[in-house]
Amino acid sequence: QLNVVESGGGLVQPRGSLRLSCAASGNTFDYVAVGWSRQGPGKDREEIACISRSGGSPTYAESVKGRFTMSRDNAKKAAYLHMNSLKPEDTGIYFCAVGLRCTEFGVWGKGTLVTVSS
Repeated sequence: QLNVVESGGGLVQPRGSLRLSCAASGNTFDYVAVGWSRQGPGKDREEIACISRSGGSPTYAESVKGRFTMSRDNAKKAAYLHMNSLKPEDTGIYFCAVGLRCTEFGVWGKGTLVTVSS
């Protein structure tokens, strides 16, 4: 059973950058898709980035495309979300998840809070 823990959230000014990390435990990280989602205040959860278990280029939501970059390091059992040009509307709790595919996540972390404010 995989578990994931997010870190790296915090307070950042608009147009700033932040890097989130997702650390996985367990032995099957190589064989799962990894994704990031977020939930802003009063908003539904939004899937924002994912890398499939076969690797390849990440997919992104339109709201973050061009500003966020996702990567994974199977040797470290980790995934990352590099966030640039942050906006106040990016504020929210960011979650990492793993699963068989980007449309089927089975394990979620508890999230890390990102606040974009001056």
